[in-house]
Amino acid sequence: MRILKVIAFVVITSCSSSKDITNKPIIKDGEFLVGATLNYHELDTKKEELYLKDFKYLTPANAAKQSAIHPKPNVWNWDKINDFIDFANKNNLVVRLHGPISPQASRWAKADQRTPKELETNMTEFATAFAKRFNNEPSVKWMDVVNETILYNGDWFGPKSGTDKWENPWLQIGLDENGYPLYILKAFEIATKYATNLKLVYNQNAGMDDVLWDKLKKTILYLRSKGYRVDGIGWQGHLLLGAKRKDFVDNIDESMEKLSALIDWAHQNNLEFHVTELDYLVKDGSKLESERQIQKEVYQKIVHVLKSKVNNGVVTLNLWDLGVRFKKGTGEFQSIYDKDLNPTPAHEVISNALK
Repeated sequence: MRILKVIAFVVITSCSSSKDITNKPIIKDGEFLVGATLNYHELDTKKEELYLKDFKYLTPANAAKQSAIHPKPNVWNWDKINDFIDFANKNNLVVRLHGPISPQASRWAKADQRTPKELETNMTEFATAFAKRFNNEPSVKWMDVVNETILYNGDWFGPKSGTDKWENPWLQIGLDENGYPLYILKAFEIATKYATNLKLVYNQNAGMDDVLWDKLKKTILYLRSKGYRVDGIGWQGHLLLGAKRKDFVDNIDESMEKLSALIDWAHQNNLEFHVTELDYLVKDGSKLESERQIQKEVYQKIVHVLKSKVNNGVVTLNLWDLGVRFKKGTGEFQSIYDKDLNPTPAHEVISNALK
């Protein structure tokens, strides 16, 4: 079964100061692009085989993040992401690089003694080298520029003590005169200048909280007012983690209405919309079978909303992993295959929706 075909689609960017990148083939108008994430250790395994059977859109999971490529000043490691690019080129894949300025930062950056100047230098080095390196890679179509910038309550996501917590150290660089983080402005400034051939995505986690998305919309419009290019919104879609159970199970119809409205706003503002990291958290393993049925139902509703928007602008869906991902103290994140790599009910939704 071949789930999708990648065909040419012309997209007009919104920022007049950006370079014309409309000659970059992505997807045809009306097509629904679905892909999945592979981890580096999954190359040359059964998961790679399953991936290539169905997908042509790839997100290399953690291999493009700052913590992997530029863990400290004067230290660089491009080996893993280079292998992914070779894999994509060999198999004619399109790639979104999840290599943003984000909480996926190095322990060096998270260290409490780091000064704003040190952080700015380290971030600028990474963002500049990253954009320059991948700008002319034929398989790379998108890059996440920033990720997880806003909390569910609308506050900017910032640092925490120590180096072992989920935190965003870059906020320490400071805010501009209008209260916007300097690291976000700098990241899009660099990407606009050096990633002229790529689509630039503002990626965000959590659910459909109005205060969060209102702030993200204002931030995108502010970035554009500065002359920086923003081409797409990314929503992670970690269901029952950031996107809470009360939203995506208990109040699914209301959340679908909000998702639909968010996609409409994106398209009305000449932005693509990407679901970048879809999976489904199961905390209680004793309820796994019933939870997988709920996952199937929720996935069906999400796919229905996404497919209803494809004639208005670019819409994509990326599954985070293909199988089961365990996180200690949190639970098991479900995708479309079980631990033995047999299809789960959610697999049926993905395959049937794209026939």
